[in-house]
Order: sequence, then structure tokens, then C-alpha cells
Amino acid sequence: MLISPYGGTLNQLYVTPERAEQLKAESRQLPSWDLTPRQLCDIELLLNGAFSPLNGFMGRADYDAVVQGMRLADGTLWPLPVTLDISDALAAELAPGMRLALRDAEGVLIAILSLQDLWQPDRHAEAQQVFGTQDCCHPGVAQLLERNHSWYAGGTLEGVEAPNHVDFVTLRQTPRELRAQFEKWGWRRIAAFQTRNPMHRAHQELTFRAAKEAEANLLIHPVVGLTKPGDIDHYTRVRCYEKVLKRYPDQTAALSLLPLSMRMGGPREALLHAIIRRNYGCTHLIVGRDHAGPGKDSNGEDFYGPYEAQALMKEHAEELGIKMIPFEQMVYVRERAEYAPASRVHPDETVLAISGTEFRRRLREGYEIPEWFSYPDVVEELRKTHPPKARQGFTVFFTGLSGSGKSTIANGLLSKLLEIGGRAITLLDGDVVRKHLSSELGFSREHRNLNILRIGFVASEITKNGGIAICAPIAPYASTRREVREMIEAVGGFIEVHINTPLEVCEERDRKGLYAKARAGLIKEFTGISDPYETPETPEMRIDTTGSTPEKAVQEIVLKLINLGYIK
Repeated sequence: MLISPYGGTLNQLYVTPERAEQLKAESRQLPSWDLTPRQLCDIELLLNGAFSPLNGFMGRADYDAVVQGMRLADGTLWPLPVTLDISDALAAELAPGMRLALRDAEGVLIAILSLQDLWQPDRHAEAQQVFGTQDCCHPGVAQLLERNHSWYAGGTLEGVEAPNHVDFVTLRQTPRELRAQFEKWGWRRIAAFQTRNPMHRAHQELTFRAAKEAEANLLIHPVVGLTKPGDIDHYTRVRCYEKVLKRYPDQTAALSLLPLSMRMGGPREALLHAIIRRNYGCTHLIVGRDHAGPGKDSNGEDFYGPYEAQALMKEHAEELGIKMIPFEQMVYVRERAEYAPASRVHPDETVLAISGTEFRRRLREGYEIPEWFSYPDVVEELRKTHPPKARQGFTVFFTGLSGSGKSTIANGLLSKLLEIGGRAITLLDGDVVRKHLSSELGFSREHRNLNILRIGFVASEITKNGGIAICAPIAPYASTRREVREMIEAVGGFIEVHINTPLEVCEERDRKGLYAKARAGLIKEFTGISDPYETPETPEMRIDTTGSTPEKAVQEIVLKLINLGYIK
């Protein structure tokens, strides 16, 4: 354990080199789990002390206490569960008292878990109590209910090796390293700024004022782990932060990266951010409007109130060990040619504003972004990785019942786009992918999901590199389609086309006799007969091919792509 004037006690979960070699040898005989990207973020912060006082993934008593009351079983304030979810197959091999080798995607041993608890949580109850909702429009809820595994394994960790990073290595300090840096610089009061977005002039003004108000130095501490789907990639963001850093007075601000997997948990997550920054040695945390907010729910309403996080921080101020600097929204006042807190604008003054949505639209379309909103070199950096739509890659993702006309229309769209020219285009037809990419898979729900995710991954790579992917699987499950959308929208455009041909029409067209075999019970888990098709709620297009022709459907899609700006 390390006692520091910069935030108190830190756990030390990494073992000695000698013990590490011993654990590596022993791990060959242990059951093993490849950590997901989210779990790698969590284990890194557990092992380096950022999640102190936790000494491993939560056991059941701590989990229950945190979910119900934001406290560990011993009463310590802790707002969000930090759990290791594992598959049914692995859970069947384990029992409390055993040890589990935890590895990265390449098989490198990261840590050994001494298993204390193994249980199946009520994830719907967890979503409701932790996030206040079961609406899968909340990214934390979608992750919990649709993607996490059904078993939790809790226990203490022995750290063998830190997860490997090769990007921005000089900006990746552990809590101990950052505390030592503060001490070397003589920084005694440090205000941390949490962000997952690029910083524009309003953010620079807000952080400068906040640090000045607290008579503190500033730590820009952005999240570079997993954030909200659709966020700008951290490589681009870090380059932007480096440019903004130059706008602060010399030697008053620093930049360091936080490998946190965000839950987008609003007020509860604000408490977690405060605890983490305390462990990194900060004395203050800037908490602004809608801190860690996930956006809007399925009814178009905000999940949390704009200043709910600030209220919860005030409620627990005495035991957090770090002070909050509350800040309201900053707006640009034309008459003053400067930014000011929204509450301090006079009625006769003019506020200029560009919403996040409008900013992204201007970026996509290549329109001017005024200097009062963002610095020119920041905008230039963003334009490098976010060109106008006409130069972006995109995916057209067809979904619909077997026999609905997806493949025919997809082939027609391929020909039309090739005729237009100017882009590399790849068709990922469901049957063809099954033959060449997923030949070993069956038709269980698990295998169908895996097949669609493979298609989504290939399409995302095509899209990321500026090409056009046309996908035509059945894709019957909404959660899997949502995951594919998130994967692709992170790198380019995604246009979902629901071929909404009625079941009876699909059966009439059945050239392969599949529906007849399914009706006779000869084919199990057949979509539309013995397995459900979950109708898309908000696709970009919905086309019923009854009484229409493939040519008309293709023309509708091309016009839509022109309207959206993806082709000219």
C-alpha cells in the first residue's frame, strides 16, 4: 500500500517479478478467460490502483450493496458495479476456491483471479437500480442486457502484466506516476477535467475559469477507453487536446489519458469519476452540465437532469476526498466577443450557439465552423478523420425475412453503384457469407448473432477505409443489428433498409422450399415460423416489395443516398 499526500491510500495489485514468473507457469494448468475490451479497461484500473479500494472484481456482497445503495459491503462509498462477466460454458467449469487465468486477446496473461463468488445476477434489476432505466437506448443498459454474459465471477487479483498500449505512451501515467509528477512540479491543488469529446473554445474557457476559481493547476484527463458508441475516436481527440493545451498559460495545465470504460451512468458515474481522480492525486473535479449523460431515451427525453450529477456530488462531498467545482454551460456573447456562463447573459445580449448535432452536420458537409466556436487547428484535425459525407465510406444494411427480396435488391444496388463509379464496393450477401465466412456455424441464436457480427466487422473495415459495403443477411434480432450499427457508425455511414415484405408473400416466392420444410418441422429455428423476426423500429428506409419491382426499390435507395449526401 502507498500513502501519498495526493489522494491517500492506493492498492498495489501487481506481484513481484519472481511471483509473476511463478503465476505464468501455474496458469498453464488453470481455466482461462480472454478479457473483453471493457474488461481490459477495468482490470487496468484495478491493478494500477485507480479503482482503490477495490482489490479485484466485486464479489456478491459488494455487488449487492453497490447496486442497492452505492456502498461496498463495509460501508465505503462506491457508486457502480465493477464485475467480471463470463460465459455459461466457463461458469460450468468453475467453483469458488478455484483460480482463473485472465488474458488479453492475444493470450498474454494479465492477472490471476482467486475466485470467491460465482453467481447469476438479475441484470434487469441491476439496470433499473444503477441506471434508473431498462431502456436499451441507454448505452450502459444495452451493454448490460444485450452483450454482457450471464454469470459474474468475483475475487481478488494478482497482477502479472499491465495491458499493453503502444499509442501516446508518454501520456499514459498510472496514479503513482501522476502523483509523483505533481510532486515534482510542486502542484498541490489540481483540478481534473473529465471529457470524452473534442475540446472547443467553450471547454477551454470553462476549464480555465474553473481552475482559476479554485486557484489550482489543471489536469485534462480524457477517457480513452470505451465511451459512448458514435463518439470520435480517441486518436483524433488526443491530437485535438494537444492543440488546446497550448492555449493555457505555460506550466499551468497538463494532459494525461485515462483508460476507463465508461458506463454513461450520469450522477452515479460522476461519483466514480471523482473517486478515480482522487486516486490519481487530484484535489478538485470539474463537473459541468449533464456529466456522463448518455443522451435521450426512447421517448426523446433526457435520462438524467442537467445538474443531477452536481447534486449527488454535493450530497456526498464530505466522504469523497475531492472537491467539486460546479460549472454551468458556457455560451458565446456576440456583443462582448467572449464566453460567459449562461446565467450571466443579459436579456438584451445575443447568444451565438452551435449544438453538437449542428457541429457534426457542418463537419460532415464540409461547411464553415466559426472561430468563436472552435480553434482552426482543432477543426483541421477533426476534418482529417471526418471528411464530408461524399468522401466517407458507408454501409447499406438490408434486413428482412427469407424471400423478401433482399439479395435481389442488394445485387441491383451493387450494379447501380458500380455504374455510378468512384468507389470500391463489396457485397456481403447472407448465403455467400455463410458459405465462405461462417461455414462452421449453425442456426442457433448464438450462431446467428455471431454470423451477423462477422458481417458487421467486415463491413466496418470496408467503411473505415472509404469503401461501400452492401450487406444482405436476414439479421432477425434487434440487439445484434444495434451492435452492428454502433460498430459501423463509429467509422462511417450506416443506412438500415428493412425489406418489409409480408410473410405470406415471402412464402409464395419460396424457390428453395424452406418455408414448407419449416412448417413441416423439418427445419428448426426458422425465422418467421419457429423463430421470431424482430421488426426494426427506426430504419433509414422501409420497402415493401409486394407489387413493386427490384428496379424501383434500387432507385429509391439511390435517391436516399443522394439525399443523405453519401453520393453525388
